[in-house]
Amino acid sequence: MLKKESPHKFSLWMLAWPIFIEQFLQFLLGAVDTLMVSHLSDDAVAVVGFSNQLFNALTTLFVTVASGAGILIAQKIGSAKEEEARTVGIIGLKVTALIGLVLSVVLIAFPGPIARILQLPDELMSLGETYISIVGGGMILTALIAVLSTEIRSTGNTKAPMLIAVGMNLIHIALNYCFIFGRFGFPQAGLAGVGVSTVTSRTLACIVLFIIFLNAFSRKINFKDLRLFDRKLFKEIMDIGWPLGVNSASWFFSQLVIFSFLAMLGAKELAARTYMNTLESFCFLLGFSVALALQIQVAHLFGGGRTKEAYKASYKALAIGLPLVTLNALILVFCGRSLLGLFTDDPVILNIAESLLWLNMLLQPGKMLNMALGNSLNAVGDARYTMTVSLIVMWIVAVCGSYLLGVSAAWGITAIYSCMIADEYTRGVFSFVRWRARKRLRIKEQEMEHEAANQQSWNGGSGGKPAGAVFFS
Repeated sequence: MLKKESPHKFSLWMLAWPIFIEQFLQFLLGAVDTLMVSHLSDDAVAVVGFSNQLFNALTTLFVTVASGAGILIAQKIGSAKEEEARTVGIIGLKVTALIGLVLSVVLIAFPGPIARILQLPDELMSLGETYISIVGGGMILTALIAVLSTEIRSTGNTKAPMLIAVGMNLIHIALNYCFIFGRFGFPQAGLAGVGVSTVTSRTLACIVLFIIFLNAFSRKINFKDLRLFDRKLFKEIMDIGWPLGVNSASWFFSQLVIFSFLAMLGAKELAARTYMNTLESFCFLLGFSVALALQIQVAHLFGGGRTKEAYKASYKALAIGLPLVTLNALILVFCGRSLLGLFTDDPVILNIAESLLWLNMLLQPGKMLNMALGNSLNAVGDARYTMTVSLIVMWIVAVCGSYLLGVSAAWGITAIYSCMIADEYTRGVFSFVRWRARKRLRIKEQEMEHEAANQQSWNGGSGGKPAGAVFFS
């Protein structure tokens, strides 16, 4: 018996608010990590920030499958193909887990060479090797959390990942406290303890997410169903997923390269950028939640053939998201110095980070425009366009511009940040022009008209009802 879908299940509000809570808690996880690690040293903070850029870049290798599966699940549910949605979920889980396992093995085996290739300063190398090997060794957990959360959200259930994020954060914060300060009989393990805390909390989250995943679709998934594989559906996942993966990889690896430029400037610039990353993440939380919910909503509407609603949904989301991120950025301008003071008392680092707060006012609306319309294009299967634009614009404007102006011309971190702003707006404008053209939406409308014409012709040729057909109301 199929589950009855709530008419409001895929509304922007119902999708967005649990995503916001989940993302806020993920931000809290990162902020508390940074705050607690700052009690160890600013060098430890720089290592965590640097390592997280590496981990984020590597996640794109499995986000390719997870994102493609998530969008396809929402489309299949929108077109009432529940069994196909279920199979897509199983395929996405298995392939993502395999990629995560390979990454874990590589990061455990080669933390030092990886850190040296990415230009981690020599004074940070020992801490970097320890942290990369422990947290990087748990990349399979990151992969599982990513795919399970994405697929569960794509069924319209955004509350479950939110609740699990609450539990994961509480456990992580508690273990951080125990390991950093040596409380309740735990050893005072420093940055290695933070790594163990991260891996432990993610392991518990994976277990609960997997149990929820087994019951996420109209028919429960049994362990024997995990053997299912459908080449046609896997191809559909990859048709959507590989451009998304390249797009995400382009962004994350460009950020990793930019972080290597910052490392050339010095450890203080690297630490300042890490602290600013934490504040920026908080600033964009609402906007990101709206954009992620929009992708699920547009994919669901598009799958159900409601193309006009899908088109308008993007502009409604922008009307909500742009004021939110602008207001958040303005608040950060006035409160940023006090917040930065929670993390460090180094006057050089504080001055560097504070100088970027006004630039963040320009950055956030560009990110909102780019992410909302880019997600909408991805949701209707136009991911190759966003991928192409990202590959060209990101590496020319953000990466090359950062090196030429920030490093070669010695204009420093302000020039690098300005190039990142220019990149966001340029890609946002390209996405806006493409979405206005409604290319994929028109193709979908033509396909529906063609199918309707064929159905009418077929029914008309057999007296209005195909022989032997059974119709259910």
